[in-house]
Amino acid sequence: MAVKINITRKDKFLDSKKVFYLLDVFINEGFSGKRTRKDGKRISTGSVVNYVYIRKHLLEFEQKKSFELKIYIESNLTYKEKINASLYYKKFYLSFTKYLYDENNYFDNYVGNIIKGIRCFFNYLEVEKKISIGMYHKSFYIPREEIPIISLSIDQLNYIIYNKAFNSIIEAQNLEAIRDTFVFGCTVALRVSDLLQLTIKNLAIINEKYYIRVKSQKTSSYTSIKLPDYAVDIIKKYDLKDETLLPKISPQGFNQKLKYFAKFIPDDFQMIKLRERRGKQIVVYKDPKKKVHYNLSDHVTSHTMRRTAITTMLNLGMPEHVVRKISGHAANSREFFRYVQLSQNIIDQESDKVFEQIKHYKSSKDID
Repeated sequence: MAVKINITRKDKFLDSKKVFYLLDVFINEGFSGKRTRKDGKRISTGSVVNYVYIRKHLLEFEQKKSFELKIYIESNLTYKEKINASLYYKKFYLSFTKYLYDENNYFDNYVGNIIKGIRCFFNYLEVEKKISIGMYHKSFYIPREEIPIISLSIDQLNYIIYNKAFNSIIEAQNLEAIRDTFVFGCTVALRVSDLLQLTIKNLAIINEKYYIRVKSQKTSSYTSIKLPDYAVDIIKKYDLKDETLLPKISPQGFNQKLKYFAKFIPDDFQMIKLRERRGKQIVVYKDPKKKVHYNLSDHVTSHTMRRTAITTMLNLGMPEHVVRKISGHAANSREFFRYVQLSQNIIDQESDKVFEQIKHYKSSKDID
């Protein structure tokens, strides 16, 4: 879709109709591959879909709040008009985020993703479409929230894999396919989008050893990992001539089935759900009226598999650079650093070293 908007020196701003037209161009160029990442690689479909939702939120905000969306052409503005433009953007940001928080009850993480997407769209207009929109959008603050990494303990993972009584219950509940997929995911540390797409083409057998090789859909990096015996048994259980290595599971119902499966895992303790809104921590209840808290099983999702795999590898002493090679994280990945922070076994070991030194510390006075 070519941009058909002509901007003259008399134009002070783009009206709402033109704003949404350009946003549609932005989205369509993402889907078609015309708009790429900075490194030239194609933008993932999931990332582009996020902008579709951003468009939906902006349209609903404009309609419900009667707030006309517009983008100023800074090069055509007088000094006084630039001041007014700055006030307009400040009003837009405050009104739009208030709408997201108060009327949609979104948390900081989601609101931050929306604002980040809007800033990306503005950058696109300035850099790619050469529309002089100024730097006003740089003042749009992006809220951030550290969402806890939920992973199973090594004891729980061992129990799921090897406990016969537990697995008899799981099979009686017709959860065998869910368990197998979950165990495999907790082993190979792949993103769920890559895990569910594994086929015979991703399997390599060298000297009777089985390897999974995959190119990440998100980062385009290659991952290769040798499979333990229990993971080999899982893929042998299913027809290797089928389209996928693991049983076919609908992504839509996968998380719900995982939560049900997780209820059978030992130590399904109460785990309070905390989120942040405007930087303030809020307790989220499973049953707000009765103030019933969530349990660990309620927090288990498809992401838990990858998180469990990474934290398990770190806790059992695998070097960070090796874990990153398997998981596909970059060396400076902020996300990966969070796994290292939450690797309690490593924290305990390093703490013990310090405390042991304190215990046996000899000062210069003792020596004298």
